[in-house]
Amino acid sequence: MNPDAFHFDLPTGQIAQQPLADRSASRLLHIPPHDQPNEDLRFTDLGSLLEPGDLLVMNDTKVIPARLIGHKASGGRVEMLLERQLDSDHALVQLRANRAPVAGGQIEFDGGAVATVVERRDGFFVLHFSQPVDELLNEFGHVPLPPYIERVDDALDRVRYQTVFAREPGAVAAPTAGLHFTDGQLHELRERGIETGFLTLHVGAGTFQPLRPQQIESGKLHAERVEVTAELCRAIEQTRARGGRVVAIGTTSVRGLETAALSGTLAPYSGETKLFIQPGFSFQVVDALVTNFHLSGSSLLMLVCAFAGTRSILAAYAHAVAGGYRFFSYGDAMFCTRRSPASAA
Repeated sequence: MNPDAFHFDLPTGQIAQQPLADRSASRLLHIPPHDQPNEDLRFTDLGSLLEPGDLLVMNDTKVIPARLIGHKASGGRVEMLLERQLDSDHALVQLRANRAPVAGGQIEFDGGAVATVVERRDGFFVLHFSQPVDELLNEFGHVPLPPYIERVDDALDRVRYQTVFAREPGAVAAPTAGLHFTDGQLHELRERGIETGFLTLHVGAGTFQPLRPQQIESGKLHAERVEVTAELCRAIEQTRARGGRVVAIGTTSVRGLETAALSGTLAPYSGETKLFIQPGFSFQVVDALVTNFHLSGSSLLMLVCAFAGTRSILAAYAHAVAGGYRFFSYGDAMFCTRRSPASAA
């Protein structure tokens, strides 16, 4: 699969740098099935695309302050982004520096904590910290805004780069499709008979890395932790029984659900997933998808193309660019329905 086939041009001015004043004030691009014209809506119109009996599946992961600033013994600045905590004082991280540190090298972070480089693993580093990692992050960590947001984090990001239903700490990036929901909108949807269910997928720093050739060749992405409970599986079974649809809120929800159904039958799952969803993938669970707009050539854009058709999605992206939609984490959203693998070209 060639990432160049999933390329689109985007003016930098359409990359959202700030959240809107109101979470639900975003736009919503509806991509109807059967090649009907795209429909420009507001996110508050989402309910008009849903039916009583549908089930919204959301990712309840909570973003942690996973970015630290420090310096090497030479004085060079280092920026660290946590991928995952391995134990109380070891972590797998991304490091941004003029020169990559070597094994045995030390980094001093804000607050005085010192980390020693243990080893390098592909694009990541294993660090050993002089104090518990979670304590250091909670006191001195920054909100891990994506690299395309070209500003430092502020107090507003602590609230807005987090969904209103976040409850399980562990992500270093937000499940951004969920950022648009307010408690009031969720209440209104439930009053209409539209149900909600939750899984947990802790988004890792690997989501910001460009696709590597070995990932494309192996068909596997960076590992992320996921939990799909028996309760959610029962809710999906009940949704199917009443003729409702499973509507994934975000690509992370898709990845979690389809991981739990890789055997051909949805079942509770707790562990890691390296699932790389590309065109030709046979979806087992998800019927419809709410998602933000993703980076050109990214695995997330490939997933959406696999779900709703490469031609229709790239046409929708062109429509969104021409229509001035806001892109990426703090940007606008889209709603699409699943197409069969044969029709998803």
